[in-house]
Amino acid sequence: MNITRNTILASCLTLTGLINSGSISAADNNVVTVGGTGENCLEDPGCVNRLHPDIPMAARAQPGQTILFRARDARDSLGAVAAQTTEPEELSNRNFGAVHPMAGPVFIEGAEAGDVLKVTLKNIDPGRYAYTSGGSSGFIPDLVDGELLVIWRLNRDYAETDDIPGVRIPNASFPGVISTMPGPNQLRLMLEREQELADAGGSVSLPFPDGASPSDLCGPNGTARSECLRTIPPREHGGNMDIRYLQAGVSIYLPCYVAGCGLAIGDLHFAQGDGEVSGTAIEMSANVWATTEIIKDGPDLSRGPHYEGPSQLLDIPSRRFYAVTGIPVKNSGEVPPDMQYLNSDVVAGLSNLSNDINLAARNAIDGIINYIMTTYGYNRNQAYIIASVAVDLRISQLVDAPNVGVTALLPLDIFIDN
Repeated sequence: MNITRNTILASCLTLTGLINSGSISAADNNVVTVGGTGENCLEDPGCVNRLHPDIPMAARAQPGQTILFRARDARDSLGAVAAQTTEPEELSNRNFGAVHPMAGPVFIEGAEAGDVLKVTLKNIDPGRYAYTSGGSSGFIPDLVDGELLVIWRLNRDYAETDDIPGVRIPNASFPGVISTMPGPNQLRLMLEREQELADAGGSVSLPFPDGASPSDLCGPNGTARSECLRTIPPREHGGNMDIRYLQAGVSIYLPCYVAGCGLAIGDLHFAQGDGEVSGTAIEMSANVWATTEIIKDGPDLSRGPHYEGPSQLLDIPSRRFYAVTGIPVKNSGEVPPDMQYLNSDVVAGLSNLSNDINLAARNAIDGIINYIMTTYGYNRNQAYIIASVAVDLRISQLVDAPNVGVTALLPLDIFIDN
């Protein structure tokens, strides 16, 4: 069967039409709806922003049954899709502890610990507005000064903003977070290894009760406040994977660690470049329709989830591109920020690091930002955000020691006046 991008889009629009026409709706007895009520995640009984085996299930669904996840944006600032009536002039300053709200968890009937849960994304319906922030954060915080917050207007085709005029970013919606709940053994191992890394000076997001939901379990007075995992990093159970290819039409294989698995979805992105280098994509709320299948004796997911889908989703959304390559070289005396916790005199004294893919990627991103600034006239903060939402980082090669290679691909069709 020849599957084309238009076939995929037509399938998505067909489902959307059914949803809008009432053939499929939240009120349909065959659709399980979770999330989307209340002013924020703390007030929403179908929303959580922590991971723990004791988090109660918010809904139950049969395998194959359609589940509608009414998911909130990463900062819990925009509200659910139905609440977005006017363009925000600024975003509410939510506690960082409120990141990332997830709709769920959903108990999948018949699923047991040890199973694999196949989750197929059927349709993603964006909200009306979104945002991206960038500056002294993200992948290259030492190379960008100040902060910029961009507010996007969304439709089914593209995003645009007055903050970066002349750019339209095509719709490539996907959830940054797709997760099952960890089991007691997985939770213990994850807490131990992340605490060890924190003790060594590494960058880790340890349990933090402020803003946590559910509050009675994970909040400041919660019974497991020092055990609830943050959603910042991905882990074996999925979580904040931020993989831009997880769009409608893709199936994700997740491990089931607890009875019912506890499926949750959040951190919706309208578009993102491979890397999400400013720290954010085009962050939005969205409604997500998905189905599940339970697989016995499934693939080994001990090092992370698997996924599959039509190969057209791997393409860049453009007829033309410009690319910058990076290799792991630096100025002598410099220590990249991600390596400072090692307290290594060796790193500082070298101008070439062996097989360091992170440094190669850093150089590729710095180069593509400079190209955007020089060619299109945007300032560095604007270029950083463009790179975060549109530029793809790809590994070129890993074997030509010491200089592994990374390529930063910029789709040129996003510049509407070009």
